[in-house]
Amino acid sequence: MNILTFDIEDWFHILDLEETEDVDSWHKYESRLERNLEFILDFLSKGGYKATFFILGWIAEKYPEVIKKIFTNGFEVGCHSYSHILIYKNSRAKVKEDFERSIKLLQDISGNKVKYFRAPGFSITEKSKWAFDILVELGIEVDSSIFPASRGHGGYENFPYALPCNLDINGSLIRELPINKVKFLGKEIVFSGGGYFRMLPYVLQKKFYNKTDYVMTYFHPRDFDPGQPVLHNLSFVRRVKSYIGLNSSKQKLNKLLSDFKFVDIKTAVNNIEWNNCPTIKI
Repeated sequence: MNILTFDIEDWFHILDLEETEDVDSWHKYESRLERNLEFILDFLSKGGYKATFFILGWIAEKYPEVIKKIFTNGFEVGCHSYSHILIYKNSRAKVKEDFERSIKLLQDISGNKVKYFRAPGFSITEKSKWAFDILVELGIEVDSSIFPASRGHGGYENFPYALPCNLDINGSLIRELPINKVKFLGKEIVFSGGGYFRMLPYVLQKKFYNKTDYVMTYFHPRDFDPGQPVLHNLSFVRRVKSYIGLNSSKQKLNKLLSDFKFVDIKTAVNNIEWNNCPTIKI
């Protein structure tokens, strides 16, 4: 089962970068969201593909008409926080306020209950797993925040499972659709979204998809925008990760969706036999 998802944020929503951390500074940057989202919606609609969109609350607040296009095109929506905060860097009270604000905005625009969530930067770590208590309280039923490997920020390296599972949060259950891994050259690696997708040659992508029965993708509008500005205060390594592969990413996405079948989260949830999935106590 291959699940197609997009995290809807603008090109400057780069994590762990001082110049872009403050929400009040975001108005200084040129927005490229509309043109990039237009490409994604056109591409998916023409191909008849289904996908789930995790939307930043700030985006929903600033561009409600843009977000309405997602609903009118028949796609489902989840929450990606309001201000793209790293959960492990913030207090429980601030995180709850942020999530609550975003969920309300999305529900007001769509008229539908928000049931899905993904943390910015996969920043629910072992030390900030209290965030799941907040998700339960806010009515989230399906999460896709677990990145079961180490990464530059976020990641739940010791999480024991990289397949669909049930999370037991003090007696309440959330269904978890984590990022998947594949074994390559003796190591388990992530390949299915963001910089990993842009960096790895398609021949490897195709090989990895053929090796696994479960793939959770996570793409961003900026992943398909070679004309976006460059944030110059990034380190060399982060600059490479942030801008590598932009010129070929559209063609790579086209090949991927032509070669493999993808579903949205609703379809995935309805087809997974959850009683046969492990339950992990958080």
